[in-house]
Amino acid sequence: MAELNAQAELNAQTTLPLLTLTSGVVLPGMIFTLALETEEARVAVEAARGVGGRLVVVPQVQGRYAAVGVIAQVMEEGELPGGGQVAVVEGIARAEMGTAVPGTGQALWVQVEPVAAPEAGPAAVELAREYRAVLENILLTRGARRMAERLRGVHDPSEIADLAGYSPDLTLEAKVEVLETLDLTARLRLVLGWARETLADLALRDQIKTSVEEGMEKTQREFLLRRQLEAIRKELGELSEDGATATEPNDYRARLAALGDALDDKARQAVAKEIDKLERTSEQSPERGWIQSWLDTVFELPFGVESEDRLDIEAAAAILDEDHEGLGDVKERILEHLAVRKLQVERGLAPLAGRGAGAILALVGPPGVGKTSLGESVARALGRRFVRVALGGVRDEAEIRGHRRTYVGAQAGRLVRALREAGTMNPVILLDEVDKLGSDFRGDPSSALLEVLDPAQNHTFRDHYLEIELDLSKVLFIATANVAETIPGPLYDRMEVTRLDGYTDEEKLAIARNHLLPRQVRRAALEEGELSVSDEALAQVITDYTREAGVRSLERELGRLARKVATRLASGALEAPVAVSAGQVRSWLGRPRFFFEAADRTAVPGVATGLAVTGAGGDVLYVEASALEGSEGLSLTGQLGDVMKESAEIALSYVGSHAAELGLDPAALRGRRFHLHVPAGAVPKDGPSAGVTMTTALVSLLSGRPVRSVLGMTGEVTLQGLVLPIGGVKQKVLAAWRAGLREVVLPARNGDDLEDVPEQVRQQMTFHLAHDVGEVLAAALEPAEPAADQYRYVSGL
Repeated sequence: MAELNAQAELNAQTTLPLLTLTSGVVLPGMIFTLALETEEARVAVEAARGVGGRLVVVPQVQGRYAAVGVIAQVMEEGELPGGGQVAVVEGIARAEMGTAVPGTGQALWVQVEPVAAPEAGPAAVELAREYRAVLENILLTRGARRMAERLRGVHDPSEIADLAGYSPDLTLEAKVEVLETLDLTARLRLVLGWARETLADLALRDQIKTSVEEGMEKTQREFLLRRQLEAIRKELGELSEDGATATEPNDYRARLAALGDALDDKARQAVAKEIDKLERTSEQSPERGWIQSWLDTVFELPFGVESEDRLDIEAAAAILDEDHEGLGDVKERILEHLAVRKLQVERGLAPLAGRGAGAILALVGPPGVGKTSLGESVARALGRRFVRVALGGVRDEAEIRGHRRTYVGAQAGRLVRALREAGTMNPVILLDEVDKLGSDFRGDPSSALLEVLDPAQNHTFRDHYLEIELDLSKVLFIATANVAETIPGPLYDRMEVTRLDGYTDEEKLAIARNHLLPRQVRRAALEEGELSVSDEALAQVITDYTREAGVRSLERELGRLARKVATRLASGALEAPVAVSAGQVRSWLGRPRFFFEAADRTAVPGVATGLAVTGAGGDVLYVEASALEGSEGLSLTGQLGDVMKESAEIALSYVGSHAAELGLDPAALRGRRFHLHVPAGAVPKDGPSAGVTMTTALVSLLSGRPVRSVLGMTGEVTLQGLVLPIGGVKQKVLAAWRAGLREVVLPARNGDDLEDVPEQVRQQMTFHLAHDVGEVLAAALEPAEPAADQYRYVSGL
C-alpha cells in the first residue's frame, strides 16, 4: 500500500532530481542499496534532501533512458568502512518522464507525472494468484523455502507483478519492459510467461541431474556386481586368467563347425572373424552385445536345410483345384515348375541353383480374386514352407535389405527374417501388395527388390546387416499386385506376370458353394446341416448384392446371412435346419444393391455404354452427351484425365469433319456447344479406350438414334476414324457380362485377346470386331426409325 499512500502525497506533476541507473532497475516497493560511486549520484542524493528525500530513479539501457521511472524515497545514507558512500532507497510509485528544468545545485531536475496505481480487475487477480504460485515453485525448487513463505503474505496484484525486479533470471532489458508496462493485466501476463519458462527450465535441469545421478549409481552397482561375478566365474573355471570367456566363443565355433559345407568360404571366414573379435571383447563393452546379436542371427538362418518338393503332379494339381476354382494359368505354371523338378530327380540331374535358377511369379489382379491365398495353396502343393511379407506402405529401403551394423538397434531385413521364420532355404515367399511400395528420403524399397527378384542376381544377395552372401535362387517368390501400372518398370520386367482378371458367375457360384458358405457357417457357430442355401439363391446374391471381380463382398454377404440365421436360431424364432431359397433372399439380406440399369440409361439418344479397367477390376461407365445453343466448343466433366480429354476432342473433331459420311446435318454442329459428362464425378478417370464411346454418344445425340441397351464398347479412335486396339479385354468383357450386357464392340486387332475370356462367357455373348467408327455405329445404334414394339422390347430388358 506504500505506492497508494505516496501517490496521495504527490501532486499531479512535480519536479525531482534525476538519478540514473546503468546496472539495475528499481520497481515500486523495492528497497535498493545504492553505492554513490559517481559525482552524479552523490549530487542527486544531496539534492533530494531539499524535497523530502525524494528523487526519480531512471534506468538507462543501450544509450537511452526509460520512458518511465520510479519516484523513490531516500531512507538512509551512510559511509562504508572503506570510505565509500551508500544510500538506501525505496521505490514508491511509477512516474512518466518529462522535460529537464532548471533547479538548485548541480543536480539534473526533471518534471515527472506520477502514474496512478491501477485497480485490479478479476483477470488481474487470477493472473496474480497464478504468478505467485509459479514463483513459489521456483523458490522451492531452488531451496529458498523462507522466501516462499514470505511470498504468501503478498496479496496486492501490482506488488506481486513488481516482484519480478528481484528475479536473477530476467535481463536488464526485461526488467525495464516490466517497468514501462503500465497496464496491470498486461504486466502480469508478461512476467507470468517468463516465470513459466524459468520453471520449465529448472524442472528440465532437475530431471537431467536426477537421471545422471541414477545412471552413475546404476553403473557403479553393475560394475561391482560384474567384478564379483567375474571372481566367481574364475573360481568355477569359466574364465581364463586374462578374463576371456571360456564358453561362448567355443560354443559359436562348435556351431560353425556343425554347418559344414552349408556356408561358403567367404561367409565362414566372416563368421570366424566375428567369433575371434567376440573372444577379445570385454564383457563391459557394448560392442560385445552387437557381435553376439549378429552371430545369433547368422546361426538362426537355416543354412543347408531345404524342404523336399512333392513330386506327385496329380496330387499337387488336386490340392490346387481343391483350394481355388479356375485360375488355370497360375496352376499350369506351378505344375510346370514341379514337372521340371521331377524330371531332374528321375534323370539324375542336379537341381538348378545359382545364376538364373530362381522362379519369380507375379499375380496381378483386382482385390478378392485369391492372390494371397493362392500363395499358401502353392506352398502346400509343393510341400514347402510358406512366409508372407507384407510390403504395402513400406517406404524404408532398410526394411528389405536390413540396417547397417553401425546403427543402434540394427537388424536384418525382412527377407532374412522370412528365411529364419520359414526354417528352410527354399520356402515360398509371398511379397504381398508389391504395387503399393512407397519411397521417400529413406530410400526406394522397389529398387532394393531389383536384386531380390532378379534370377540372375539373387543367388548372391547381400543383406546390409549380415554382409554375407545368401542364395535366394531356391526360393519361389510370388508377388501380388492390384495394378501393374504402379509397379516400376525395371521391377516389372524381372517378374513373370500372370493376370487374374476375375471370376465368372459360374465360378463364383462354385466358390460360394464349396468354400465361402461352409467357412461362414463355421464362423457363425452353426453345425453342418443347420443352414443350406440353394444354387438359385446363391446366384441371386451374386447378381443382385455384389458386382465385383473377386469374391470378397460375396463372402461378406454370405457371412451376414449366416449370422442372421444364427440369431434366429439362438432366440428360438426358428428351428434347424434352415433352407434359404431364391425367393427368401430379399427377406434375409434386404433390398438388392445392384440393378441392370443399361436399358434405362441408354433409352434416350446421346448416352453410350463404355467399358473400363480400374484397380478393382473391369467396370462399366456411361458417357452422356448434350448440346446447347451458344459459342461453339466442348465442355468436359466427370474428373477426366488429360488423355481422356484428348479423346473427347478427337471424337468431336471426327464427327464434325465426317458429318456427311455419318448421315448428319453439318449445320447441326454450327453455333452449338457440346457437353460430354462421364458419371461418378467423384472418381478420377483416364485412358484412351473411351474414344469410340464418346464418338458414339455424339453421333447418337445428333442423329436422334439411341444406343442399343444390350451393348457395351471400348476402343481408341483416331481423327481418320480408325479403331485402335486397347488393353484389359478380358476384364472389360467380364465387367460387361456382370452388368447384363450381351454384346460388346471391340477393336478388330483385339480379336485374338478373346481367347483369354472364359468359354462359357464367349458362348453367351456376341462380339463385334470393328476396324473403323462406321462399323462401330452400325453395331451400336438403333435403326433410324425403330418400330414401337422394338422400343418396348429394349425397355423391358
